[in-house]
Amino acid sequence: MKPLPIRGRGAAEDPPNRFVPIFVERDARRPDDALPRTRFFRDASRSIIAYNDSPDVGFNASINPYRGCEHGCAYCYSRPTHEYLGLSAGLDFETRIFVKEDAPELLRRELSSKRWKPQLVALSGVTDPYQPVERSLRITRRCLEVLAESRNPTAIITKNHLVTRDIDLLAQLREYGAVAVSLSVTSLDRELQRVMEPRTSTPERRLDAIRKLASAGIPAGVMVAPVIPGLTDHEMPDILAAAAEAGATRAAFIMLRLPWSVAPLFEAWLERHFPERKEKVLNRLRDLSDGKLYEPQFGRRQRGEGPFAEQLQQMFEIGCNRFGLARSPPPLSTTHFRRPSLGGQLGLFDVG
Repeated sequence: MKPLPIRGRGAAEDPPNRFVPIFVERDARRPDDALPRTRFFRDASRSIIAYNDSPDVGFNASINPYRGCEHGCAYCYSRPTHEYLGLSAGLDFETRIFVKEDAPELLRRELSSKRWKPQLVALSGVTDPYQPVERSLRITRRCLEVLAESRNPTAIITKNHLVTRDIDLLAQLREYGAVAVSLSVTSLDRELQRVMEPRTSTPERRLDAIRKLASAGIPAGVMVAPVIPGLTDHEMPDILAAAAEAGATRAAFIMLRLPWSVAPLFEAWLERHFPERKEKVLNRLRDLSDGKLYEPQFGRRQRGEGPFAEQLQQMFEIGCNRFGLARSPPPLSTTHFRRPSLGGQLGLFDVG
């Protein structure tokens, strides 16, 4: 029996974990499976700044206050990270959220260290820093307070209007040329967004966030991501136009990525919601990646190759030219960085 769609969830199943030999299959008929509740767990990580050396990611250092993401986007490339925790990339990823309660304190300690070389820090990269629970826990906001105090350049990528709550802190960073925010917009179709990104802000709210950020002088951009061939690619010009009208000054796009367990999850989602488009979408993806659903190679994984990839790039370039959108983020300054105080007696010691 194929799992039925679950209201408010992107996945409807928990596929096997590639690292765990035992697999327990959910009974799709059980009433308590109809609306799985979100549970939160304390993440006792002892560091908060993660580093990467990927040549196609625009930052080396990032902060992710949460593991797992209740936004529940059906296509999320981060889903397999839950497998490292012994959980599933499916419903577990969006209903078992690990919270880094000590993130602000860890960040203060790491920025205070003499080993820290001032550089761009991204808030995001794996999971959204403004997912629903942030409204009450305010961990991302507390991290921003540390970043604002230290004047460390910060870039934010989110799908949630909640980022506007922190305009006061973003404005402090703006004074030192140290902040940029991008709103990810996948589709302007509210019904598509509802089943594909069930707990994210609506397209209208994301555009309103761009408008509010721009009105406050915060450099705001749009990330058309992911572009799903055969499903959302035709919307790119309209998304660029709407974002520019709202005040965005730059744009970028990323092609859909389906690593590891994300591919079967996304295929199942297409079968549930868009069975008539399923083969078109999957065949287009294969055309972009030499017959595969996913190409992990740097330089190709975010764009693909071939005639369709070239056509999409041209569509993006024409849209950016037409609406006056830059293709690259604004340069952010490290000139005004200052190490944050640890406070109390700890401030008397060298933590480097």
